[in-house]
Amino acid sequence: MSETLNYDLTDHIATITLNRPEAMNALTRELYAELEQAVRKAHSDAEVRCVIITGEGRAFCSGDDVKQIMLGEQRDASTARLRDVRPRPTPAAAAILECDKPVIAAVNGPAVGWGMDLTLFCDIRIASDRAKFGELFIKRGLVADLGGLWRLPQVVGPSKAAELLFTGDVISADEALSIGLVSRVVPADELMPTARALAAKIAANPPIAMRYMKEGLRKARNASMDEMGAYVGSSLGYLFTTEDHREGALSFVERREPVFKGR
Repeated sequence: MSETLNYDLTDHIATITLNRPEAMNALTRELYAELEQAVRKAHSDAEVRCVIITGEGRAFCSGDDVKQIMLGEQRDASTARLRDVRPRPTPAAAAILECDKPVIAAVNGPAVGWGMDLTLFCDIRIASDRAKFGELFIKRGLVADLGGLWRLPQVVGPSKAAELLFTGDVISADEALSIGLVSRVVPADELMPTARALAAKIAANPPIAMRYMKEGLRKARNASMDEMGAYVGSSLGYLFTTEDHREGALSFVERREPVFKGR
């Protein structure tokens, strides 16, 4: 899409790559906007069934470009949005959290500050053995975004989240695995093949049901049992009418692989 962000769509998988390797993929206001646009493009494209977000070079994302966003000419523009009477979430964060396609973070290297939050906005995190994670906001006199303050406690529990947020400690990929922050750690040269294999497995499933499944997980974060029961009932009431459901049932009794068309 630009010199600082790559977008590729192959076999129903959209791969979004932050491409500022010389700056460890640090985020400028322009790159934030490009990331938001790329995710919203994947969200609205019926051909996309799964999304991978990764970084070019040795880092996943080192967070904000400190010189530009915190100390440079972009500082005033960054703070103006936050001073609105009703400030909204970071647009790129909202785009990922609202995306109705499964999103995989393929964490190739350090993911710190908003880079760690970026991984937490995703549904699944796979880490290279070279990855590191750190909520560095307290070191900059700031608070974390929704990734750290909202999603991190859900993923690793409130006590471990508080430890990471209060100390700003950077942890290894192995520790991230041990606390449940990532679902697996693989050698660096196996990261993208592993992420693509998982994305392909997800993309082979019925996309309508997948959207409802993801929405169910989203609702379950705050819903009561009765609310979730109602959601399950209404979802199944619709999904039973889809061609993909019929294909899933027929392929089972015919002992063949299903071919889902999103209808």
